Amino acid sequence: MAQRSGQEDPERYLFVDRAVIYNPATQADWTAKKLVWIPSERHGFEAASIKEEKGDEVLVELAENGKKALVNKDDIQKMNPPKFSKVEDMAELTCLNEASVLHNLKDRYYSGLIYTYSGLFCVVINPYKNLPIYSENIIEMYRGKKRHEMPPHIYAISESAYRCMLQDREDQSILCTGESGAGKTENTKKVIQYLAHVASSHKGRKDHNIPGELERQLLQANPILESFGNAKTVKNDNSSRFGKFIRINFDVTGYIVGANIETYLLEKSRAVRQAKDERTFHIFYQLLAGAGEHLKSDLLLEGFNNYRFLSNGYIPIPGQQDKDNFQETMEAMHIMGFSHDEILSMLKVVSSVLQFGNISFKKERNTDQASMPENTVAQKLCHLLGMNVMEFTRAILTPRIKVGRDYVQKAQTKEQADFAVEALAKATYERLFRWLVHRINKALDRTKRQGASFIGILDIAGFEIFELNSFEQLCINYTNEKLQQLFNHTMFILEQEEYQREGIEWNFIDFGLDLQPCIDLIERPANPPGVLALLDEECWFPKATDKTFVEKLVQEQGTHSKFQKPRQLKDKADFCIIHYAGKVDYKADEWLMKNMDPLNDNVATLLHQSSDKFVAELWKDVDRIVGLDQVTGITETAFGSAYKTKKGMFRTVGQLYKESLTKLMATLRNTNPNFVRCIIPNHEKRAGKLDPHLVLDQLRCNGVLEGIRICRQGFPNRIVFQEFRQRYEILTPNAIPKGFMDGKQACERMIRALELDPNLYRIGQSKIFFRAGVLAHLEEERDLKITDIIIFFQAVCRGYLARKAFAKKQQQLSALKILQRNCAAYLKLRHWQWWRVFTKVKPLLQVTRQEEELQAKDEELMKVKEKQTKVEAELEEMERKHQQLLEEKNILAEQLQAETELFAEAEEMRARLAAKKQELEEILHDLESRVEEEEERNQILQNEKKKMQGHIQDLEEQLDEEEGARQKLQLEKVTAEAKIKKMEEEILLLEDQNSKFLKEKKLMEDRIAECTSQLAEEEEKAKNLAKLKNKQEMMITDLEERLKKEEKTRQELEKAKRKLDGETTDLQDQIAELQAQIEELKIQLAKKEEELQAALARGDEEAVQKNNALKVIRELQAQIAELQEDLESEKASRNKAEKQKRDLSEELEALKTELEDTLDTTAAQQELRTKREQEVAELKKAIEEETKNHEAQIQEIRQRHATALEELSEQLEQAKRFKANLEKNKQGLESDNKELACEVKVLQQVKAESEHKRKKLDAQVQELTAKVTEGERLRVELAEKANKLQNELDNVSSLLEEAEKKGIKFAKDAASLESQLQDTQELLQEETRQKLNLSSRIRQLEEEKNNLQEQQEEEEEARKNLEKQMLALQSQLADAKKKVDDDLGTIEGLEENKKKLLKDMESLSQRLEEKAIAYDKLEKTKNRLQQELDDLMVDLDHQRQIVSNLEKKQKKFDQMLAEEKNISARYAEERDRAEAEAREKETKALSLARALEEALEAKEEFERQNKQLRADMEDLMSSKDDVGKNVHELEKSKRTLEQQVEEMRTQLEELEDELQATEDAKLRLEVNMQAMKAQFERDLQARDEQNEEKKRMLVKQVRELEAELEDERKQRALAVAAKKKMEMDLKDLEGQIEAANKARDEAIKQLRKLQAQMKDYQRELEEARASRDEIFAQSKESEKKLKGLEAEILQLQEEFAASERARRHAEQERDELADEIANSASGKSALLDEKRRLEARIAQLEEELEEEQSNMELLNERFRKTTLQVDTLNSELAGERSAAQKSENARQQLERQNKELKAKLQELEGSVKSKFKATISTLEAKIVQLEEQLEQEAKERAAANKLVRRTEKKLKEVFMQVEDERRHADQYKEQMEKANARMKQLKRQLEEAEEEATRANASRRKLQRELDDATEANEGLSREVSTLKNRLRRGGPITFSSRSGRRQLHIEGASLELSDDDAESKGSDVNEAPPAPAE
Repeated sequence: MAQRSGQEDPERYLFVDRAVIYNPATQADWTAKKLVWIPSERHGFEAASIKEEKGDEVLVELAENGKKALVNKDDIQKMNPPKFSKVEDMAELTCLNEASVLHNLKDRYYSGLIYTYSGLFCVVINPYKNLPIYSENIIEMYRGKKRHEMPPHIYAISESAYRCMLQDREDQSILCTGESGAGKTENTKKVIQYLAHVASSHKGRKDHNIPGELERQLLQANPILESFGNAKTVKNDNSSRFGKFIRINFDVTGYIVGANIETYLLEKSRAVRQAKDERTFHIFYQLLAGAGEHLKSDLLLEGFNNYRFLSNGYIPIPGQQDKDNFQETMEAMHIMGFSHDEILSMLKVVSSVLQFGNISFKKERNTDQASMPENTVAQKLCHLLGMNVMEFTRAILTPRIKVGRDYVQKAQTKEQADFAVEALAKATYERLFRWLVHRINKALDRTKRQGASFIGILDIAGFEIFELNSFEQLCINYTNEKLQQLFNHTMFILEQEEYQREGIEWNFIDFGLDLQPCIDLIERPANPPGVLALLDEECWFPKATDKTFVEKLVQEQGTHSKFQKPRQLKDKADFCIIHYAGKVDYKADEWLMKNMDPLNDNVATLLHQSSDKFVAELWKDVDRIVGLDQVTGITETAFGSAYKTKKGMFRTVGQLYKESLTKLMATLRNTNPNFVRCIIPNHEKRAGKLDPHLVLDQLRCNGVLEGIRICRQGFPNRIVFQEFRQRYEILTPNAIPKGFMDGKQACERMIRALELDPNLYRIGQSKIFFRAGVLAHLEEERDLKITDIIIFFQAVCRGYLARKAFAKKQQQLSALKILQRNCAAYLKLRHWQWWRVFTKVKPLLQVTRQEEELQAKDEELMKVKEKQTKVEAELEEMERKHQQLLEEKNILAEQLQAETELFAEAEEMRARLAAKKQELEEILHDLESRVEEEEERNQILQNEKKKMQGHIQDLEEQLDEEEGARQKLQLEKVTAEAKIKKMEEEILLLEDQNSKFLKEKKLMEDRIAECTSQLAEEEEKAKNLAKLKNKQEMMITDLEERLKKEEKTRQELEKAKRKLDGETTDLQDQIAELQAQIEELKIQLAKKEEELQAALARGDEEAVQKNNALKVIRELQAQIAELQEDLESEKASRNKAEKQKRDLSEELEALKTELEDTLDTTAAQQELRTKREQEVAELKKAIEEETKNHEAQIQEIRQRHATALEELSEQLEQAKRFKANLEKNKQGLESDNKELACEVKVLQQVKAESEHKRKKLDAQVQELTAKVTEGERLRVELAEKANKLQNELDNVSSLLEEAEKKGIKFAKDAASLESQLQDTQELLQEETRQKLNLSSRIRQLEEEKNNLQEQQEEEEEARKNLEKQMLALQSQLADAKKKVDDDLGTIEGLEENKKKLLKDMESLSQRLEEKAIAYDKLEKTKNRLQQELDDLMVDLDHQRQIVSNLEKKQKKFDQMLAEEKNISARYAEERDRAEAEAREKETKALSLARALEEALEAKEEFERQNKQLRADMEDLMSSKDDVGKNVHELEKSKRTLEQQVEEMRTQLEELEDELQATEDAKLRLEVNMQAMKAQFERDLQARDEQNEEKKRMLVKQVRELEAELEDERKQRALAVAAKKKMEMDLKDLEGQIEAANKARDEAIKQLRKLQAQMKDYQRELEEARASRDEIFAQSKESEKKLKGLEAEILQLQEEFAASERARRHAEQERDELADEIANSASGKSALLDEKRRLEARIAQLEEELEEEQSNMELLNERFRKTTLQVDTLNSELAGERSAAQKSENARQQLERQNKELKAKLQELEGSVKSKFKATISTLEAKIVQLEEQLEQEAKERAAANKLVRRTEKKLKEVFMQVEDERRHADQYKEQMEKANARMKQLKRQLEEAEEEATRANASRRKLQRELDDATEANEGLSREVSTLKNRLRRGGPITFSSRSGRRQLHIEGASLELSDDDAESKGSDVNEAPPAPAE
């Protein structure tokens, strides 16, 4: 683009001269000199070449002046090759470091190139001069071009955002940040100029109702805002003193349809005072300089020097005229549509602000009261603002203050009056500015809901670090932290997309999380509160000061990683925050005053009632301001204590700014951001000068270097395959074979040939990616290679030239010799006479002529011959060519023939392709039409979305109005000190809810319903508050009396204060001492808390060890029932501990209220601290006692485990012996079983219908389970809520902290769930064997046929009910699917959080797979655990008896209470034992800590020795002067030293491993410590805040856990550092921190793994419940039919796919009965005795099967296994009959005992049954609580409402089922009494079948007991006697000792502990070594 002559060429400010860059000379120079960057004080960095390396230092030679210098290796930074000079995108630099970035920016800046890309950033350096690169021609040049097609420019950024908005339909944002004077505002103007040009709407349509085009108005909004919001500063003549976000709306076609401007942090203090050489806002100077005489008289204007608020008078701006600017501002207002009255009213307010400063007060002589000697200025001010002069004067000098219920007038001092006037001036100007912005937005808002998308331009101050920073800098830096986090996250997302697109394997790191700790430090609301939250909290307290705020901040956040205290007491800074850009010192002077922004509410009321409508409109929200009398307690240091503190309802500056920033960040997150970073090159405003250090600081603050750091983590250099091959193939000449090869394969071969480290590169689909610096290395290698090739080429050329010159010289030499010889001969003959004659005669001779003629003829002949030969040769050549052409013709003819054939085929193919093309085009047209329809539909949906957004905005406005009304009610209600803590919490909750509504306003339409429901709640709360007002009036009267007393005391204190001014120095010393004492007390309190938390953590570690013990017991087949009892006792102890914790929390709450009431005196605080220490000591003692008791209990458990192991080993040997005998007997019976096959086939057909139904139900269950697993991923959030509900069902009200529940309770719940699953599976196996054995008992059961038929009908009805429930479950599943679909919108809103959790989810999925493998292993070991079947059956018998008798035994409630008391006492004892073991674990932890300290000290010692040895070795090496003398000795010493170093290194590694192990143990304790701490903090919060935390828990759970872990880790690090007195250096500390981080991540992963496990178990439990109901109905129906008919029994066998094996069993049973009858009547009587013995167990099994549930698929497999085992069992029964005869006598004795036990057993069952009434009632209470909680959850989140309702329905159905079971209990009881005789004999065979099944598998040890009973009569009888005696002991007053050695039990009648009995029965059954029969 050539320019006209005389104009500057804009291309030289845009394009780089590549010829200079690709200069080979510079490339060779770079390669030869090994150029690097070294630090420089003057230039930042200087180029130098490496000369020599000397250890850790390098000798370099400066390129500029040739000087040599020694530089540390770490200070050297690599230099990029010259090809990267002035690169447009610094992300392409192969060496990404500070020096290269600075050098690139400097080179481009000196060349006039002010724009440079740095990844996502566009860096702009202020040129301080006008450049010709902003004309319309340049705009057209960039229009429609992609970013990489044009050089860097702000227009390229704007074009990219505009095109992305149109193409992707995604909102865009452009973020301009930088220091003052860097050019933010100018670049914002250029963006608006570009968008107004390319998206001008006047081409398409105009709005004729509004004067001026929209684009013109948009451009004119800037001059107005600059006049009122910009000012001259030292750095910048037109500095924006506010931040703004300009939102330009576009329609679907890309035209501008409206705009909106939001502003942030106006520097209103500039209106009243300015620094030296600075001005206030431009409008003041423009008005005074540009107003006409008439306007001056109307506005009462004066000269510049007559106004106090113009601190420096009139300061002109170079190149600017205020008068002209005033006219431009007025013209811009007219274009914007401002009316004349509006402009005049605005100027009046501007003039009134100046008049405020001229009001002067004087101090009266005798008093401190202020007076106004002259009210002329006040009259002018009141005239301008429409107020009464007398009322204004009275409001300023003696404002009315409310004291109790009365108002009094309080005189003001001169300082207070001056402060009030300045505050009013600042507030007036701020309100005028806000009104102006609102008015501009009103003029620019043309959308009328038509805007499809928008581009937002953010112009906000960059990171500021001054020597001392105040509240404003904190807000600005907080904003930049959030913006930098947004950039890091965006860059992370783009990198991830690039790597995914190229298929690169890379562990993604969300760099946005790096800034989260600092952001949490500032904004976190609680646990612990951040800076803003603490500042707001201090604003509530009456006597709070800036000093108390700093103290509380240090107390709460003193251990935060990003927070630092001042190092010395004399430091000016109060505290320090470590931002991403550096450490910033903050001074907290007047922070509370700035946060509350107080005003004189008397004057504000006058302004609200002003006769000027404009002024009244500005002050319409006067009810929300903070009065000066409300902040007296804070400002006592400045104004004395004249006012009383009033805790009113107000919104602080910090809250408002945080809300607006949250809203802005939500908007930016929903857009695609574009980042512009503005840099100021120097502070002198000189063009062409660049200060390196200043630019580096800004690059660091602006996040450019942070972005480069992120780049270096990945693969920043990427190059396409062809370019890589073309440029670097020279390095691998033989790697790629000749011929074609794919680019990717070629690059892979080249990479292998280059032998690069695999970590340095990744090969994608189209590019190859390199780490930073790799390309520079390849460039060096390439240059060296090219250099070698050129040198070799030059050598060859020089050799060739030299040889050619030598040959020429030789020819010249021989020619010279011939010439010399001829010349010598001629000289000899020249004077010879005959020679002369010869020379004269020779021409005359004819002969000579003939010879000449002959010679001529010969020559002619020769020519002719030559022609002839030539012609002949040509002829031959032509013939040969002719022949060749003929051959070619034939070949071509053949080819032509082939081509014609191919052409015909191609023609056919073309026809087919044409037809196919036609079809595809038709499909394409259809698809295009569908796409158009979808686009139209999408457009309609977009319009509807905009409408709904508008509707949401309207609702939000209504909500704001309602909020205002509610606040008015609260301000009227609440007085000076009636704002109790409960009201504060409600206000905070309402504010949090309001902010949440602002965040979620762009979500789905469901939010509208939420808003309306929230409004209803707010109204109800307002009504409740009105009711509370009446209740609290009595308290108010008392408080008023206290208020009067406080006023008296404060007046006395003021007098005393005046007297004590001279004693301030002594008091300060005392205060310092008191502070030191307070710090010591805090340290002691922290130590006590740490000890308490350590004890609790040790308890958690003991629970982990108990889980390991459970696994060992399972492997050794120990007693699971005892462990379940331990689990229940542990839960009871936890409940008791929680109750104690709640009591402590209530005491803490009381202490807190006492602390707030007695804040005035230090003595009261000291008393509170002593109380806390006493309580902590008492707690510690209680924990120690409980730990001792717990330790004793664990010791007893270990003893029981040892005895169980010994017994199991004996049982194993016996099982092996009897297995061989039974195998022989089994073969003999197999032939008999085959005969019964025909009978089974006949009976199979009878049950076909029920089998069909069962299969259908199975299919439904499988389908449900498949659907549930498919919806699992979408229901993660819902599953977690279900997890909370289940935890509350299990633990009732024991809401322990999240980490403790998941770390301890989940493992126990998992074990209990597994045991329950095993129980139900084994129960169903026993049921199967019962039904298989029924075939041999049909004759005996025919009498009960009628009753069973009736029961069958009832079961059919139950089955129908179950089918209805199944249909209901299916409908619920459909509802769940709909719910999932509804939740998709909400899930999209949460996608950002999901992306952050992706890595956690991946790790969880991996651990879930590992857990699945482990679960498979556990499944294999399950079979070995079937020994506990009999014990569990006893439990189930008792439970069924209890359920059947619940209705009759309710009168025994008192007896049940006594039993519960006994149970609680037993639980307390078990808890004491557990806590004793916890103390043991504490001692282990202390020993580990000591070992850690010793290891660290040893490590330090080794390091010191290593350093010393290295120093010795270096000394030895340096002393090597005499080469021949000391070399050998030095080498020997070096080898010895190296060996010693190697040994020390190995020792160091071992110590590091030990250190890692101890760190892991400590971190596990820390997790539990922080859990207990978080629980205490949550108990201190109110009920409403807990509900809000639950609502946000899902999103913030991981972050809160990480933050708490980080806090605890920092505290631990500080404690360790204090203990060791800083002996460890910085490197050791960093190593520990890294190890702690890894361990923390591991702990979090374990926690999440347990969470996932618990979710799986819960899901399996739900599926098991559903299948349990189904199996329950099926089993009842099948059982009744089996009792009635033999055919029904066979059908049930077919139902479980075991008909063949059942037939054999039935035949064997029939033979067995015949044999038994034939053998003897005694055998028959023995069997009958056995039958009676099993009656109770069968009845209990039947009732338990009605309650318990199991997984259907596992049960089917178990059934098949048991039926196979039955076959083997039948073959062995014949051999057992002979043994049965021997046991006849013993069986007769058992019969007598059975008769005695029956009566006692019935009494026992009735008494034990009453115990479970409390359990049922507690479950009902739990269900009620869960229903209430579900209702609360429905209010919290509409998306989760459906799930909660479905859960409620399920709970109600379960409750109904329980009631149905109660109703049918009596019927079941009667039926079971009738079936006792039948079921006893069935139980015996069931036990024998189960024993055979467990022995046939890996877990058939149960069969051995029955085999012992059959083969060894005495052992079997003694076992049965022991079992029955256990039951007898439960019913009668018999004292006995449990075999496991637990404790002595004394059972009186019905006073029985069921869990103990269960444990004893289980122990007797599992430990199969039978005891001697007891008498």
